Amino acid sequence: MKKLVTLVLFFLGCSLGLAQTEAELKSELATKKDSISAIQSRADAIQAKIDALPGWKIGAFGTIGGNLSNFSNWYAQGIPNNASGNIGFTVNAYANLKQEKYFWRNTANLNFSWVKLDDKDDPTDPDGFRQATDVFNISSLYGRYISKTLAVSVLGEYRTTVLSNFNDPGYLDIGTGFTWTPVTDLVVVVHPLNYNFVFSSGDTVFDSSFGAKIVADYTRSIGAVNFKSNLSMFQSYKDSNLSNWTWINSFGYTLWKMIGVGFEFGLRSNKQEALNYAINTLGDTAATFDSIDNELQTYWTLGLSYKF
Repeated sequence: MKKLVTLVLFFLGCSLGLAQTEAELKSELATKKDSISAIQSRADAIQAKIDALPGWKIGAFGTIGGNLSNFSNWYAQGIPNNASGNIGFTVNAYANLKQEKYFWRNTANLNFSWVKLDDKDDPTDPDGFRQATDVFNISSLYGRYISKTLAVSVLGEYRTTVLSNFNDPGYLDIGTGFTWTPVTDLVVVVHPLNYNFVFSSGDTVFDSSFGAKIVADYTRSIGAVNFKSNLSMFQSYKDSNLSNWTWINSFGYTLWKMIGVGFEFGLRSNKQEALNYAINTLGDTAATFDSIDNELQTYWTLGLSYKF
């Protein structure tokens, strides 16, 4: 009996000792986390000062994702013998020059993906990859400061597809006006004098026109997080049906070294593209701007990210 009591007291003492040790470790861990948070705040403040310094700032981040699969005699599904795949990537790159009296900002956004579904029991079924996502945007903005946050500026922006129908259509905006930079990472462009060139082949509905160009871009890196949001709008003075806008948002979170998780989604409204699709793809030759349903265009991409 005495040995049993001694043994119980021994295990009870060990449990209390472990509990005390665990509490002490949790307390120490909380202190360390507070210290890391304080250090990160100071590092972010220093980085903000570095970003505000004159000179070139160059960087890029993007996502890459894909999967391949092969099925043989998998009777539970509609196509028991097939090979399928999905491959895609996005890139957001910038090269920005900031000086005391002027700035020059250059950006590029690319998003390409390919898919395939090869039914091995159907000899007429295409067995290769097909283009799925096709986005190509580049822009160059130059401005000279007239105050600390306001500048007279000129902008050139080009948007098209690359994998198919290159420059058909293609959009080139060239204009001048003012740029507002209230903080280091935010740029707002308002150009009331802008010409929207639209390039297309054959007899199409696309038309160029004068109008106003508005761009808002916010690009920032905070620790392991990379974020970019770009809104580009054109308002035609000739006809509201010739107006368009595109909004692209990109996120990247670094998990290990330069590798992490990335997500990008885009929204677009373009009535000329909707009418062209109705006439040349759906075969509705009687379609007009008034008869078509200009639905919101969207895309999203999720995958591994890489920060350059």
